Amino acid sequence: MTDPPDGVREQPARLADDPLTVARVERHLARLAAGAYPYRFERTATAAELHNGHHELPPGTETATHAVVAGRVMLLRSFGKLVFVTLQDGSGQIQLFIDRRTLGEDGFEVVGDIDLGDWVGAGGTVMTTKAGELSVRPSEIHLLQKSLRPLPDKWHGLHDVELRSRRRYVDLMVNEDARSVALARTRLVTELRRQFEGRGYIEVETPVLLTQATGALARPFATRHHALDMPMYLRIATELYLKRLVVGGLERVFEIGRIFRNEGIDATHNPEFTMLEAYEAFADYNDIAIMVEEIVAAVAAYVAGGTTIRFRNRPLDLTPPFRRARMIDLVAAAVGRPVGFGDPLADIRTLAMANGIEPEEHWGHGKLIEELFDTLVADTIWEPTFVTDHPKEVSPLAREHRHDPNLAERWELFIAGAEYANAFSELNDPLDQRERFEAQRAARRGGDHETHPVDEDYLTALEYGLPPTGGLGIGVDRLVMLLTDRHHIREVILFPTLRPESQPGVDG
Repeated sequence: MTDPPDGVREQPARLADDPLTVARVERHLARLAAGAYPYRFERTATAAELHNGHHELPPGTETATHAVVAGRVMLLRSFGKLVFVTLQDGSGQIQLFIDRRTLGEDGFEVVGDIDLGDWVGAGGTVMTTKAGELSVRPSEIHLLQKSLRPLPDKWHGLHDVELRSRRRYVDLMVNEDARSVALARTRLVTELRRQFEGRGYIEVETPVLLTQATGALARPFATRHHALDMPMYLRIATELYLKRLVVGGLERVFEIGRIFRNEGIDATHNPEFTMLEAYEAFADYNDIAIMVEEIVAAVAAYVAGGTTIRFRNRPLDLTPPFRRARMIDLVAAAVGRPVGFGDPLADIRTLAMANGIEPEEHWGHGKLIEELFDTLVADTIWEPTFVTDHPKEVSPLAREHRHDPNLAERWELFIAGAEYANAFSELNDPLDQRERFEAQRAARRGGDHETHPVDEDYLTALEYGLPPTGGLGIGVDRLVMLLTDRHHIREVILFPTLRPESQPGVDG
């Protein structure tokens, strides 16, 4: 092996002990000894641009067009004086048709050092092979950076879901499916933003690090600000800050932001996720429902090509209008009898226990009805459905229903057994809000750590007057899952939360 130049390390043990990497590291060190890799590379065309510009080129055609391309080597086949290399860039793939006579001996020597996974740049004429494969015939070739690790076997790929999530960089290299989901997510967020801006909303940013984590029923992540010597929390929602802005006169606001909840991980939950929240002055939850129908349909058309999609091998129609059904009526249908707030609490508790629910002492009618819905109904809903008029007990930030004081003007949008959005006619009476916060504080003292603390500053804001307002939260990750037919949230988050493979500071 060539001695490394000054400042270049010997092979790390974890690479030197792997026979698949030893030769690659040797070639890498030799390259460093001969001169550094380039700091930049001037590319003149992407793979997609070449295919779009020459898609009608007949087989066996040599053009006068010169192109400089760059990408990762995904396939390499050598036939003596001819070498075929498939380069992959961010737009697609293009073949290098490497002819020893055209490239010259020095360039062909560089080709001999190339491995699968290496980054390569090449310049030459655009052509098609006799088989009709669009290619570049290089007259120059450059090794831009060597991959010290081999790519996964091209036939077996990278299929283990956990490994794909841990090493997303490899997943994106070798799985076209992973790249398509990442691009679909970007398109979805772009269209969501366009839809809200087109309706006169302005995008804002609110704090992530808070002295109190409020705005949702969830356990927060706690940390400490050492300079101020005080506890702080990662936000569990953007709601209360966005409503402060409506109080201040910004009548239509939205934020697409990261939310953090110290909860379990499953197919539809990750502790760090993306939420869109929006608030519109002078609107109620009915207005917001109509808007959401339109936006979901528009996003589906933009990302999936239409409002009729397939999910879990079943057709699913996202065309408005969506079905509307009261939570209490859905529960009554599921248990086979009316369920209401006039029933003795003991009867509702007995009904809950008969359906496998273990009620806590502080649960009232509303919480029990919600638990019955979650247990018996939620995952049976297939078509898009606004589940409306939730119990006020479990809706501490929603306005009391105009026709029933036991209920709140709130809906959740369920599709294919999962919740995708949540909306209220916002509670804007500061006195009512204080009473509900105090009730939540009492529940918190009783051991419910997902209840709200009393946010005095938010109450002060309400005392200046929040106009009638409709509010909304959309789970961005779940919407990506729906429109790309993915069934675990970690498939649509580039870097999901996972248990470490080894102890911190130890490379496993």
